[in-house]
Amino acid sequence: MAPTRLSLIIVAHNMARELPRTIRSLSPAMQVRIQEQDYEIILVDNGSTEPFDEEACRRWFPGLRVHRVTAPSPSPVAAINHGLALARGDLIGVWIDGARLASPGLLEGALNASRLHARPVVGTVGFHLGPDLQRRSIHAGYSQKVEDDLLESVDWTTDGYRLFGISSFAGSSAGGWFLPIAESNALFLTRAQWQALGGYDERFEMPGGGLANLDVWKRACSDPDSQLVILLGEGTFHQIHGGAATNASRPMFPVFHEEYRKIRGESFEIPSMSPIFVGRVSPETLPKLAWSAQHAIESRSGP
Repeated sequence: MAPTRLSLIIVAHNMARELPRTIRSLSPAMQVRIQEQDYEIILVDNGSTEPFDEEACRRWFPGLRVHRVTAPSPSPVAAINHGLALARGDLIGVWIDGARLASPGLLEGALNASRLHARPVVGTVGFHLGPDLQRRSIHAGYSQKVEDDLLESVDWTTDGYRLFGISSFAGSSAGGWFLPIAESNALFLTRAQWQALGGYDERFEMPGGGLANLDVWKRACSDPDSQLVILLGEGTFHQIHGGAATNASRPMFPVFHEEYRKIRGESFEIPSMSPIFVGRVSPETLPKLAWSAQHAIESRSGP
């Protein structure tokens, strides 16, 4: 079997509406300057009770590898580690939430970024589709139907960069590209780095994994021999699906943080590293870049 440059692990639970779009956004039909033979997608279903259309997903990525967890749990952590054990690539990306769309240059950017350092920590900024954080926008009438209409209005399948124009920064990426982020929902590390980390910590048992994704981001970034690389002008975009954290009716961070404190014996703090920025900026991305740059200036200078 020919070697695989990149493995992408996607974890999903009851995402029949969202998954075909996610796979489409990650397919060669939408990702630029990358071929299907360059990467593999491993979809790990974490005990869905609502079946998704596997053939609809394979329409976009025929070689899709689908695995179903036999003993699922509310946390996706064990499912992620199962995917890590299956991955064949030298560079492995984890998509903890299968409801997230990808911008068109994300995979090419990850591969390019991985060549810049022996131990790269490659991440992206996260966005929520819609006018605000989804846990707030759902109270103002944002729904799956509204989101479907919103996506159709920009014809995102023709140009995925149009997603920037209908989205808002996620809470963990509130400072934009130029301030430290709390996590990446598209985290890429080398196989050796994942092995050194021991994958995700399976003590995170809360629905959605709690702060497991923030924890692995912090641990990866805390490696003094690593180099953080942020993909400038790329991102992931969360579709509304009733997720444990992003679509909860109340903020879940205090509950999740208590579990983190019990596991780590300390409060979570966003890791601070000097990143390398890699990528290109599309016209659709410019307003978001301008906002985050101004936000960074204001945050540093104060009122």
